[in-house]
Amino acid sequence: MNRFLYLSSALFLSVSNSSCFKDKTDVDKPNLLVIMTDEHSIRTLGCYREHMAECQRNLWGSSLKIETPNIDRLASEGALCLNFFTSAPVSTPARASFQTGLYPAAAGAPINGMPMDSNLMTFADVLSENGYSTTYVGKWHLAGVPKIPGRMYYEPGFSFGWQNRNYMFETDHEKWYKVKEKPNRIYITNKNKEGDDAYEYSTDFLTNKVIELLEERDNRPFCMMLSIPDPHSPDLCKEPYISQYAKIEITNPSTNTEELLNARPGWGIGGKAQAEKFVPKNIRNYFAMVKCIDDNVGKILKYLDDNSLTDNTIAVFTSDHGDMLYNHMRVDKGCPYDDAIRVPFIVRYPSRIMSGKVIKRALNTTDFPPTILGLMGFNELGEVHGEDESCILKDTVSVVENGRMVYITDSPFSEWTAITDGKYKLVLSCKDKPWLLDIEKDPLEIQNYYDAPEYSDIRKRFQDELILKMKKYDEPALKLDRPFLYSSDDDITYKSPYYGMNRKQISEVEKGTLEKYIIEMHRDYYRKY
Repeated sequence: MNRFLYLSSALFLSVSNSSCFKDKTDVDKPNLLVIMTDEHSIRTLGCYREHMAECQRNLWGSSLKIETPNIDRLASEGALCLNFFTSAPVSTPARASFQTGLYPAAAGAPINGMPMDSNLMTFADVLSENGYSTTYVGKWHLAGVPKIPGRMYYEPGFSFGWQNRNYMFETDHEKWYKVKEKPNRIYITNKNKEGDDAYEYSTDFLTNKVIELLEERDNRPFCMMLSIPDPHSPDLCKEPYISQYAKIEITNPSTNTEELLNARPGWGIGGKAQAEKFVPKNIRNYFAMVKCIDDNVGKILKYLDDNSLTDNTIAVFTSDHGDMLYNHMRVDKGCPYDDAIRVPFIVRYPSRIMSGKVIKRALNTTDFPPTILGLMGFNELGEVHGEDESCILKDTVSVVENGRMVYITDSPFSEWTAITDGKYKLVLSCKDKPWLLDIEKDPLEIQNYYDAPEYSDIRKRFQDELILKMKKYDEPALKLDRPFLYSSDDDITYKSPYYGMNRKQISEVEKGTLEKYIIEMHRDYYRKY
């Protein structure tokens, strides 16, 4: 079935406005290129696989070979952040944090379909006010526009600093696009056509638009953000990528034995992300989408090289959140397993960041705006939850060690909160006892070390810091009427209606109450719904 996207009303108009232009580009201002993918597993990127334990790298089998030379090139020529975590493993909340530097509740967008608070300043606002040309291409998912069968509207009414939004759209994951004669409309479908009616694959389409817009740029420094909807489901791609991976042997993850599935934490059971069965074809097609993304990243890097833009352009590659990809028999996102919360983050800036840099320090989506602006020499964003970590990008230390904990929240359900430094992770939940995970010792996150005597100091340190951050960032779970948890001087005490229930009982309770609860929670607690 064909569908179409309504984009901003200026789709076929130029955003040129002489009053916005400076006569000459300030050569001291670097350009900024941000490439964000959607629901991207770091296990599919060669530069990250090099740093993984064998059981992580070979989750789907030892014969699997994944080549991402262009994304790997960015890492080898810049900084690879091994422990970069999303603020929340859901699209809208994570994207709101990426734009504003705030956690989702403070940004007004703790749930998919809620609009980001229009009063907030974004990193694009700062750059726009400092003479930059700012352009956004691809998925936005922050306008709060409801889904209407057969079409998607984008009329946000607010630019959030993005001057050119001609190819910005709210959200959709159909794989083929085609601009037709009617203005402001792109037709989209999951079933491509042939001949004159053929559509262009989404990643190709959006990348080509970025290159066209770069070709048409004026003399201002630019900030360009490309938001690619892949490799988010549906797990479809185009040829020749499908054929490249069609015969690769894919094995069921070792975490999917009956014994291990029965031992999962409560927050790792049930919901829409619970897979009914393992589907190897979906994994193969996911790899195909990633390969297509990498090739398109290569096209953009070549354009920068050919036009002498590489040295003065900060290039960032990242994603909004990860993808479980059948680990622990789960798909998509929404839980605090590393598969869902750990995301790729690579930044290259040849004149300021040494090549081959590896950063082990834990970072978070909220750190992006203050860090990127700090790297560019601006500090006008105002109060944010994230920290300016640009100093660790600019220093001459080749390997930046850890020493920081970052906080991850569950949007919109408030069923868990987590804190991690990349090595250890503590998850507090209304669905189970606390889980303390040792990621280095147990990278597949099977064993709970919370009650292990040898982890008592780590448990207390992480527990104290998590409660501190929950209060600091106004964690919704602490204000909701729904029983959750609270802290005492020495330990965590539960007040959960789910604690002690088996999986079937939890499912029965949620079936009738969860949807109602979510609606009521956000109507009462947040300004917008």
